Amino acid sequence: MAQCSSCSAPLPADSIVCTYCGSRNDTDLKGIHYFTTHELESVRICPRCNVRLKTIDLNIKGKFLIERCDECLGLFFDPNELEALLEATVSNVFTINRSQLQAFKSLKKNSEQGAFYIKCPVCSNIMNRVNFGTNSGVIIDRCKEHGVWLDGGELNSLFEWMKAGGKLLQQEKEEQQRKLEIRELERKKRGGDSAALASGGLYQEPSGYGLFGGTLKNSDPDLFDIVTSAIRFFLK
Repeated sequence: MAQCSSCSAPLPADSIVCTYCGSRNDTDLKGIHYFTTHELESVRICPRCNVRLKTIDLNIKGKFLIERCDECLGLFFDPNELEALLEATVSNVFTINRSQLQAFKSLKKNSEQGAFYIKCPVCSNIMNRVNFGTNSGVIIDRCKEHGVWLDGGELNSLFEWMKAGGKLLQQEKEEQQRKLEIRELERKKRGGDSAALASGGLYQEPSGYGLFGGTLKNSDPDLFDIVTSAIRFFLK
């Protein structure tokens, strides 16, 4: 759990304000990556504060630019940038801490801004609110075309979710779902085959039997006639 940089008390989930000392924490980036602020302001507008965002470079494997609000400490990521940041920051996670992940989900979101729909900093269309990774408990604002907005504190919560094995659990559930879908397709296929058998579509009644137990087909007219004639001779 994230701690206050002033008094080391636990910070509330998805919050940048310490409930013990009242300090405002820049928990998203301090101590995680060295970053530089570009002097030119971005043309993008903070959906919370209605001020221009600042472009910052996280210096991850070269230049890694995102937008940040100096007022609320919110962050805007272009498509796939958030996932890239999480992958670059949290690694060597091989186990799933299920109790900790369950605690994340049960924590009530404590946000200064409150939960309501906001506009995309690029196109100004209302963004969708989605649960990141389907099970992180962190509700992010996403524009399908332009990217993801995180309120102050939410990025730190996603780091903790990753460290607890949240992505591993997500992959595990996706694999289980894939297996269920495969089994369902196989069940439907078996059901179709059974229906075809019941209707005679896949079964052909043999027309006769050979002298050595093999199938004698009407497609062998000469042999069939010879055998039939022989049987009739001995039955006279």
